[in-house]
Amino acid sequence: LRGRAAGQGGRAVSTSWCPVGTAFDVKQQQPQPLRGGAAGRDTGLFGVPELSCPEGFQEAQNKALQESEQLVQKACSTPPGPETVMIFDQLSDSLCRVADLADFVKVAHPDFAFREAAEEACRNIGTVVEKLNTDVELCQSLRRLLADETVMNSLDPETRRVAELFMFDFEISGIHLDEEKRKKAVDLNVRILDLCNEFLIGTHIPNKIDKHVLPEHIRYNFTAEGNYLRVAGLHADCPDDLVREAAYKIFLHSNSQQLARLEELLASRNSLAQLVGYDTFAHRALQGTMAKNPETVREFLEKLSEQLSKRTQKDFEMMTKMKTKLNPHNSMLMPWDHPYYSGVLRAERYNIDPGLYCPFFSLGACMEGLNTLFSQLLGISLYAEQTKRGEIWSEDVRKLAVVHETEGLLGYIYCDFFQRPDKPHQDCHFTVRGGRLKENGEYQLPVVVLMLSLPNSARGAPTLLSPGMMENLFHEMGHAMHSMLGRTRYQHVTGTRCATDFAEVPSILMEYFANDYRVVNQFARHYKTGQPLPKNMVSRLCESKKVCAAADMQLQVFYAVLDQIYHGKHPLKKSTTEILKETQEKVYGLPYVPNTAWHLRFSHLVGYGAKYYSYLMSRAVASMVWKQCFAQNPFDRAMGERYRREMLAHGGGKEPMLMVQGMLQKSPSVEDFVDALVSDLDHDFETFIMDS
Repeated sequence: LRGRAAGQGGRAVSTSWCPVGTAFDVKQQQPQPLRGGAAGRDTGLFGVPELSCPEGFQEAQNKALQESEQLVQKACSTPPGPETVMIFDQLSDSLCRVADLADFVKVAHPDFAFREAAEEACRNIGTVVEKLNTDVELCQSLRRLLADETVMNSLDPETRRVAELFMFDFEISGIHLDEEKRKKAVDLNVRILDLCNEFLIGTHIPNKIDKHVLPEHIRYNFTAEGNYLRVAGLHADCPDDLVREAAYKIFLHSNSQQLARLEELLASRNSLAQLVGYDTFAHRALQGTMAKNPETVREFLEKLSEQLSKRTQKDFEMMTKMKTKLNPHNSMLMPWDHPYYSGVLRAERYNIDPGLYCPFFSLGACMEGLNTLFSQLLGISLYAEQTKRGEIWSEDVRKLAVVHETEGLLGYIYCDFFQRPDKPHQDCHFTVRGGRLKENGEYQLPVVVLMLSLPNSARGAPTLLSPGMMENLFHEMGHAMHSMLGRTRYQHVTGTRCATDFAEVPSILMEYFANDYRVVNQFARHYKTGQPLPKNMVSRLCESKKVCAAADMQLQVFYAVLDQIYHGKHPLKKSTTEILKETQEKVYGLPYVPNTAWHLRFSHLVGYGAKYYSYLMSRAVASMVWKQCFAQNPFDRAMGERYRREMLAHGGGKEPMLMVQGMLQKSPSVEDFVDALVSDLDHDFETFIMDS
């Protein structure tokens, strides 16, 4: 299936494509969109005809639901065989094509009417999915297949796994329960969807405070609204300790409505898990992951915390010394100090000023760097393609065609990179359409969106990225390549539709490439002079990231432990805020601040419930893959092909640990994961000597 799709293999470069760097260097150079259709009518979002207006979501939704009804009937009347799995996948695809697209539009579209229509479509299709997951007759058609040993033995491994995954979806939704309990499971799932949306919105809402409460000399740091000041974030980079303290205490002040939402969400998840036969929600959520169960996650986090302990203590001591030096009257290290003083230490020790690096990282140069890397490693090129009128939601969005040197067009990436009002300040990857082999033998090309929050450049000037922005771009492009190259037969397991603790491996691995001088040297040029970024500047930047890195990692361990406790045994022994206080002081080490409720801003509890540890475990795997396979030569084509074959190509169609095993030629233990993470904290001796 990695071969040529019908009519697309070995496709020549299209005349509507242009080099990727050119499309991004000057944002205002976007060509006029092509008119859609012969009569000049607008096409819809992503080329979906119905979505030329918000009402089109209703039409697309009705069409998907009609198609799904026909497919359910077909599945129930088809004799057991490979066709059963294909029909189930068509059913999944018909619903996901609307739900996935709506999932992106509801958070990113600048038009409120579009966002609202997409939100409604998400909810309606989500409800239908939960009902289908408890449809006894539909489940029986799959059960007949799984019970037929002769047919099952004749299926290829991917088809077998997809059949088992569909059955797993039935089981975790309570298909084995009586009718009354199945209905309760559906109701709980729908309520959980609503609570997740409400909680997510609540994590971003700013807090207001009477301006007279704050000293006059710091008020200008916050947005004034009449007699109130609006605090919308933590101001973590502000050099004034008092501003950071005020922002921390106000922004994280407890909110009774948000607290009630979180408590109901956790209780509902626990009720659902127990209703369908699991001890806790964490046990249900971790089925099919690399970790497999909460016990392994606990062991991983405890061993990692133990290994980090002394290093973290040393980091906190360095930060305390720096704070005492700059502010002798108040030297106690507090949670609002960690991000700021670790940054001060990095800058002081390695003379890291982001302003010195930005001129070398124009967005166009970075995109060309990615293009060069993918070309050498995987035989893939990125081309900017003209869009039709109505296809994109903002004029600065770019559409990239992903083209393989022999296999032709693999899919599309829409790049929504720039800040705009009402756009979330988060970097993320959205699957809009999954790849699959269609009934006519053609391959349905995957479509994804990469969303960043880059600053808008001055007219006529290139957008310049800080080192952190450049690394984030590489990270998100790792997800996109996984989506493009996870060319599975079935949409249900395509690309990033895999275990959460494996899904972050390709993106984190790209961070290692972004921090390697041999890679950076291919594209980092001063946008005015063309001068390459000096090697010692890259080395210093990489080493600076290791300053206070143990404390940074310990903070991630704290978040992961908190997530596990919240999704562990219920009823919880204490309130969520008391658990936060206890866990923060025990695992993280910095004091809890009274009347604050950081967990009510912890948006990852929605998408990563019981799985926040995934970032750490994925980083461990990425570290092992980098050191063993790419550190010697980051452009090694044979290793790039092996990486594609063993890790990217399967999407979720293979057990995650088997994919890791295929790449590393061994099955890593918990100790291996911990060692990989801790060894990344060690300083490079050559850079240390050079700087000394």
